[in-house]
Amino acid sequence: MKLSQFRFHLPPELIAGNPSKTRDDVNMMVLNRKTQKIEHRHFKDILEYFGEGDVFIINNTKVFPARLYGEKEKTGAKIEVFLLRELNRESRLWDVLVDPARKIRIGNKLYFGEDDSLVAEVIDNTTSRGRTIRFLFDGPYEEFKKTIQSLGETPLPKIHNRAATSEDEERYQTIFAKHEGAVAAPTAGMHFSREVMKRLELQGVSFAEITLHAGLGNFRTIDVEDLAKHKMDSEEVIIDQPTSDIVNCAKLGKKKIVAVGTTTMKAIESSVTIAGTLKPYKGWSNRFIFPPYEFSIANAMITNFQLPQSPMMMMVAAFAGYDFLMEAYRIAVEKKYKFFTYGNPMLII
Repeated sequence: MKLSQFRFHLPPELIAGNPSKTRDDVNMMVLNRKTQKIEHRHFKDILEYFGEGDVFIINNTKVFPARLYGEKEKTGAKIEVFLLRELNRESRLWDVLVDPARKIRIGNKLYFGEDDSLVAEVIDNTTSRGRTIRFLFDGPYEEFKKTIQSLGETPLPKIHNRAATSEDEERYQTIFAKHEGAVAAPTAGMHFSREVMKRLELQGVSFAEITLHAGLGNFRTIDVEDLAKHKMDSEEVIIDQPTSDIVNCAKLGKKKIVAVGTTTMKAIESSVTIAGTLKPYKGWSNRFIFPPYEFSIANAMITNFQLPQSPMMMMVAAFAGYDFLMEAYRIAVEKKYKFFTYGNPMLII
């Protein structure tokens, strides 16, 4: 398929700028692939679609405060450093993006905090925008991480064009976030409240956890018309044996297996046996899923409404069916559903 096939008109006001009042009391569109019917429900109604033996696979990654603001040595020029990936815990080495990038050279020192409580040195220029930096911090690792936590800001996508708030600290995160490492939230999971999860469990639904540390590659513009030529950034994936067992048992029993979000779907599709079962995995994945694609594990999916021409939208089109999804998005715009980070959920069954 071609990039241009995923273009549609999205009025800017339909990109949700802030979280809803509550996590679960939001409008939800339901797509039934078998009947090709579309329903308009609330997220809380998800209880009506699942029961005994069904499984929800959730991504337990935790977003860390990856955006730091500081100054360049000597000139005092204001800079933004976006932490991408910790390379070496002992050496305090990180891959980062620096903005503005053009004046940052190897050897430059960068200062953060009102009293310059954190200092970093640029040691490598890896790409036109990317850098490797070493934090010059002598204290224990726990103290270093506390400093990052206190100085860093929740990494809201730039499209929101506002500073992150204390509300974002809580809401740009799922309630089941455990393992820190993501710089982008698994947004479909953000609609789950403790009440909804508890009620699903009382109905006999199980939750199986995977970890995929979502990166900025999800927001990178696709600049090739032929999608087969696009390369996704790699992201770390962890799937353990208990999760594989829960999912495979449900598959054997012909139960509903729900991938909560595109990150979860990417993770499970990255570790499938020849027989079509889920296997444990610890490593990296740069899987890019677009139509046509044969899914192996999940037979249902929860996702937010995605931005035009984004890799997330393409994966959802592969799962729902391209024509069905484009019709759903047309209706979503007409009915003023909210899109992207803090937008409305869609359930595909």
